[in-house]
Amino acid sequence: MPNPPPNRVVALLPAPLDTLVIPAALDGGSGTNRATGGHAQIAAVNDLDAIRAWLARLADKQTTFDSYRKEAERLLLWSLVQLGKPLSSLTHEDCLRYQHFLADPQPASTWVANAGAGGGRKHPRGDPRWRPFYGPLSPASVRQAMVILNVLFSWLVQAGYLAGNPLALSRQRTPKAAPRITRYLEPGLWQEVKDTIASMPQDTARARAHYDRVRWLFTLLYLGGLRIAEAGGNTMGQFFVRRDAGGTMRWWLNVHGKGDKDRLVPATRELMTELTRYRQSFGMTALPSPNEATPLVLPIGKTAGSTAERTAGSTMESARKKPEGPSPGPLTRAALHTIVKDVFAGAAGRLRERGEAFAARADLLEQASAHWLRHTAGSHMADQQVDLRLVRDNLGHASLSTTSLYLHVDDDRRHQETDEKHRIDW
Repeated sequence: MPNPPPNRVVALLPAPLDTLVIPAALDGGSGTNRATGGHAQIAAVNDLDAIRAWLARLADKQTTFDSYRKEAERLLLWSLVQLGKPLSSLTHEDCLRYQHFLADPQPASTWVANAGAGGGRKHPRGDPRWRPFYGPLSPASVRQAMVILNVLFSWLVQAGYLAGNPLALSRQRTPKAAPRITRYLEPGLWQEVKDTIASMPQDTARARAHYDRVRWLFTLLYLGGLRIAEAGGNTMGQFFVRRDAGGTMRWWLNVHGKGDKDRLVPATRELMTELTRYRQSFGMTALPSPNEATPLVLPIGKTAGSTAERTAGSTMESARKKPEGPSPGPLTRAALHTIVKDVFAGAAGRLRERGEAFAARADLLEQASAHWLRHTAGSHMADQQVDLRLVRDNLGHASLSTTSLYLHVDDDRRHQETDEKHRIDW
C-alpha cells in the first residue's frame, strides 16, 4: 500500500467512536464529497455526527448496531489514520484500497489487537489494548463489510449529507450459489464436546450451577438451532403449548430473531426435559408461565437488577431459594460466546492430551464458535433425513404464516419429525 500523502498534518491513533476526538481539519466539515445543495435531512455537521445519526436508528437492535458500528468505525479510523483525510472526502479509489486493507490490516501493531501474539483476543472498548481488528478478514467478511458500508453511504446521500456514494460504482457480482456448510461439528467431534461438558466439575454450588447453565445453553443452541443473539434476547415466557389435530399437546418456542422476524421452534420432549431440569436447579417451577420474563439463560449468582455476576457461592444459593421477584437481566452476547468458546477450548485440550494424531481435530474445535452449533444442528438434522423444508423452517431461513391451516398441519409434522430424529442424547 502506498505511503500516506506527505502533506498529512495530524497523526491519529485508532480509538473507539465513543471516545474519538477528530481535529477540525479532518472532521469532514468541508469534505470534498459533502452535499452543497438542497436541504439536509439530518443536523450533522461533521462525519462523526453523521455516523452517529445513522447508527441511532438501530439503538433497539443491539446485534445489528454492534455490527454496523464496527464497520463504520473501522472505515472512519482508516480514513483518518491511514489516509489523513475525512470520511466525507473518500473517493471510489480510496474504497477499493480499503477493501484490500481489510484482508490484511497493516501495520498490525496499529490495527490488530494482540498483533504480536497472532491476534484473536478481544478487549473491552475502554481498554487501551483495544484495536479495531482481531486479525485479517476472510473474503466473506470483507464482502459483508463492504455491503454495510454501501448502506451507510447510500443513507448519507439520502439524508443530504453526502453528494454521492463512492461505492455505487463498484462492480456488481452475479450472485453465486451458497457454498456447502463446512463450519460444523461432525458427530464424533460433537460427542467430544458433550463428553467435555459431562466431565465438568460439580463439587460446589457454583460449579454445579455453571455446569447446569452450560448444559442448557448447548441444548438450546443445538436442539433449538438458535443464534447466539436469540439465546440472549428471548425469554422463557415464549415457550407455549398447543394441541395438534390428533389431540397431542406439543410445546413450541416462539423465537424473535434476525430481521425482527418470529419463527416457531419445535420444543421437543428432550428440550422440555432439559428446560425443566435447568429451571428446577434454580428452585423455579418446572415449566414457565405465559409471558414470563425470565431470560432463556440465567446469570450465575445474579440478583435482580444487578449488572454483573457475583463470585460468591452464597449468592447462588440465595438465588436458588428465592425465585420470586423481578427476573435478572439476560447475559450479553459476548458472555454467551465466551461460555461456548471455553467449552470448545476445553474439548480441544482433552483431544491434545491423546497425542499428535488428534491435533487436527483439536485445531478445528479451537476455531469453532457458537454459530457452528447452529450449522451442526442443521447438518445433523439433514443427515438424519429430516425433510429439508422442515430444517429450513426450524432454523428460520424462511418465514412462516401461522394463520394458514395448511402450514399449521405442516408445523405438527415438523414437530414430530424433529422430535423423533433430532436428539442431543446427553
